[in-house]
Amino acid sequence: MERKISQFLRKWKNDSSGKPLMLYGSKQVGKTFSVLSFGEKEYKNVVYFNTENNVELDDLFRREKAIEKIIVNLSLISGETILKNDTLIVLDNLINNDIVKGIKLFGSDKSEYNIIAITSRREKLSEFKGEELQFKNMTEMDFEEYLWALEEKNLANLIRECFEKRKTNPFHKVALDFFQDYVITGGFPEAVAAKIEGKSNFEIDAIKQKILDVYKKEIALNTNLIDIPRGIEVLNSIPLQLKKANKKFQYGVIGDGRRAKEFETSINFLVNNQLLYRSYKIKDVKSPLSSCKEADSFKLYLPDDGLLFSMLHTSEKRLMTDENLKETMYENHVAKTLVEAGYLLYYYQSDGKAEVNFVIQNRMGKIIPIEIITKTNSKAKSLSVFMKKHQVEQAYRITDNNFQTKKEVRYIPIYSAFCLNTIKI
Repeated sequence: MERKISQFLRKWKNDSSGKPLMLYGSKQVGKTFSVLSFGEKEYKNVVYFNTENNVELDDLFRREKAIEKIIVNLSLISGETILKNDTLIVLDNLINNDIVKGIKLFGSDKSEYNIIAITSRREKLSEFKGEELQFKNMTEMDFEEYLWALEEKNLANLIRECFEKRKTNPFHKVALDFFQDYVITGGFPEAVAAKIEGKSNFEIDAIKQKILDVYKKEIALNTNLIDIPRGIEVLNSIPLQLKKANKKFQYGVIGDGRRAKEFETSINFLVNNQLLYRSYKIKDVKSPLSSCKEADSFKLYLPDDGLLFSMLHTSEKRLMTDENLKETMYENHVAKTLVEAGYLLYYYQSDGKAEVNFVIQNRMGKIIPIEIITKTNSKAKSLSVFMKKHQVEQAYRITDNNFQTKKEVRYIPIYSAFCLNTIKI
């Protein structure tokens, strides 16, 4: 299946700086598969190392501090010849700082050896940071990649064209149907592959349950033992949190008498490792938006729509008929899409309780409100008040309907949310 990361990896290979790449992201999103596929296409050979509990590799990088000696030893361990510029060295499941220090040697001297390190521990990046490395995040498949996998690239291109040229989509209903399938299936490659193979929703659901179990094992890596069950409680509560009319995270949903202080470390662990995405409440709007956030008021979203759909224990039929469920799924989808596009998430709620689902700040510093509209959730007044009060020139409303523009507000269909990753918005 074609992934967007492939284009980035080709650019990285041709980059004259020669810095090793640190590819990070949650487990099961396809990092290792994508890197190995890239290596097979672009190099004479690939040398792969699983660093997890690899004592021999740990000892090598702790002992050797010279590039050529490291290469000789890696060749001996793997039984493969490592060629300058023609071999891709892959170090998977990386958490060891000694190995990272060794990798940095290759980035400080414009080495002719190509190295990609892979980790799911995003919180470790603060320890790994350094000018000797290049960093890249990878997430699960977005809706555009999902269409590519289903051999619907023409439809994906048409959606982008309609978004950029502000014209209606003649295949709007077709795109909406595909999007509904995507929301149910999710973007994990294994689940998408099962969908393509014609597996039933029950079989796909079993795959997602397995991935959810992997998430819970990741929570078990928390260094504070008491925070492990708390992290799982937070994760399990997300469907109930998002089903509420007020989607602000409430500790009482987890259990009576629960307090913020008990769960602060667990929530930070989940967010820092991309197991959940967080959106902070703002009551004021000024640049940068981070200066307006209320640290104790936030919403939490799952990084995959399919996981949320399964955790809600609902059905395809109900998704088509229940507008409240649809609003829940749409809001989660827009949240994860914006995070994956590199935006920090905020939502606006005034003292009068008028709410705008998302407020983002683009790469040019422009502040843009985004509102989700369903048949039972028409908050046009909230957005209008927000725009007038804060003198915002452009806004988006995300709906089930086709593309259209009314004055300074652009109405875009939910399936086109992936287009919001462009710098032009």
